[in-house]
Amino acid sequence: MLTVTVLSCALRLPLSNPHFHTTAMSAAKIAKLSDEQRSTDLQQTLEAGWVVQSDRDAIYKEFSFKDFNEAFGFMTRVALKADKVDHHPEWFNVYNRVNITLSTHDCGGLSKRDIDLAKFIDDAAKKIA
Repeated sequence: MLTVTVLSCALRLPLSNPHFHTTAMSAAKIAKLSDEQRSTDLQQTLEAGWVVQSDRDAIYKEFSFKDFNEAFGFMTRVALKADKVDHHPEWFNVYNRVNITLSTHDCGGLSKRDIDLAKFIDDAAKKIA
């Protein structure tokens, strides 16, 4: 438990509270992908159409849908999951296209969180198509 005293009021917050963390606390828990994970997990992600960006340790994929409504529905589904797992994509949307980049800022590169979110994103896209 963490005790914070503000104007003589004590507020006790459990350290496991997902909305209470600092970058240092997050970085200690999140590791970059190991060489083994890169040859297995990342390789499977690349086979699903994701590409490693040439200028940084991140993966990227473009999605295309029937129309804006489908694209926005897809983004909404991904946004709800991303918020739940506290791992948010970088993305860009124009009409029926959604471009997504995944990288874990807390560890300065790719982590298991990116692989897991990429799998969810691919599944969400398949359900809409």
